[in-house]
Amino acid sequence: MPNSLPLIVRHLGRAPYTGTVAAMKAFTEARTPDTPDELWLLEHDSVYTLGLKCRARPQPEALHGIPVVQTDRGGDITWHGPGQLVVYTLIDLERLGIGIRTLVNRMEQSVVDLLAENELTGERRTGAPGVYVGGAKVAALGLRIRRGATYHGLALNIDPDLTAFSRIDPCGYAGLAVTSLKQLGVDLPADDIGHRLVRHLSGLLGYTARVSSTATPT
Repeated sequence: MPNSLPLIVRHLGRAPYTGTVAAMKAFTEARTPDTPDELWLLEHDSVYTLGLKCRARPQPEALHGIPVVQTDRGGDITWHGPGQLVVYTLIDLERLGIGIRTLVNRMEQSVVDLLAENELTGERRTGAPGVYVGGAKVAALGLRIRRGATYHGLALNIDPDLTAFSRIDPCGYAGLAVTSLKQLGVDLPADDIGHRLVRHLSGLLGYTARVSSTATPT
């Protein structure tokens, strides 16, 4: 179903992880049926984040000097940091008339479509959300639903230091290979990649208008 409200796309640059999660929670708690949906595009300082599957396991405060943060998204452990595009999806599912599985499918498809523009074939794996190329993961997903709306989102590896993933079991899968667009031969500016990904995702979700902003969310 097309969404008559504009989609607000915020380009937030480098932003701290914990503060951004707090802002997403506050946005979700305060939103009304007339609040436009938003996408937040940004990059984090280097951090390991632990999804809900990690709660039962004791965790260190840091790994190889990188902070480890417990969060409320789905999934297991992953890394965020420089060279990785994070797209947070603050979406009212009830208003769009879709469920979480449909949203995940369309988020994955937006990455698949972006890869196809660069003559790469993106793949999905049953039970392991994300997008893979040749068996290596290039994009990870993790979401949270609150009051019929989502927050958290997807992380696309543009040109990060992939050794950060070698120190963990990415998304809880031992030995999972992780790749990046740069490693796959895609050499485009991060802003260009972000614009292309937003174009694909907003089209798949039926938004009829996009409004870009560099303003910090309130």
